[in-house]
Amino acid sequence: MILIDGKKVAEEIKLELKAEVDVLRAEGKKIPHLAAVLVGENPASMAYVNNKVKSCADAGFVSTLIRKDGNISQEELLKVVEELNQNPDIDGFIVQLPLPKHIDELTVTMAIDPTKDVDGFHPVNFGKMAQGLPCFLPATPYGITLLLKYYDIETSGKNAVVVGRSHIVGTPMSILLSRKGADATVTLTHSRTKILKKSFLRQISS
Repeated sequence: MILIDGKKVAEEIKLELKAEVDVLRAEGKKIPHLAAVLVGENPASMAYVNNKVKSCADAGFVSTLIRKDGNISQEELLKVVEELNQNPDIDGFIVQLPLPKHIDELTVTMAIDPTKDVDGFHPVNFGKMAQGLPCFLPATPYGITLLLKYYDIETSGKNAVVVGRSHIVGTPMSILLSRKGADATVTLTHSRTKILKKSFLRQISS
């Protein structure tokens, strides 16, 4: 059995990134700058964004946290997004989800410049991911592929079962596992899958 230590791998990656950033700084080049927009007081979102800010610091990146009240209008939030789109100092940014119910998440996602969409949620990036083109990838699925690579876990020709079809984790994970390089045969299961256990056993026995 292989014990996968995500925290250990993350720390090593941040050290590697910091070394690269230190070189950029020594050469007088631009340091990567990530911005995060946090709307409201959702405890999980606050913790998640704070961890991203800390990770940026660990990697030597510049980070900016933009906090907005939960009653911000959709129009006001879209103005914040457009300002970040147009800011040449910002290399990428996220609008932390979920957003308050009065704001349409798809509208906000579509307003983000795909070249700055570090979450990889914009349809342009999603489409590029499906075609194996360079783009920003959703963080959790991409992180899983890095863990598989780090621990030299072979996926080529293997049967993989992905549980869940969200656009944040499940669906992109199924795409990444089936792309050239990973080469797994993927079954994507979800809430309407009948008898999940049998679906899983059928895959591992085939």
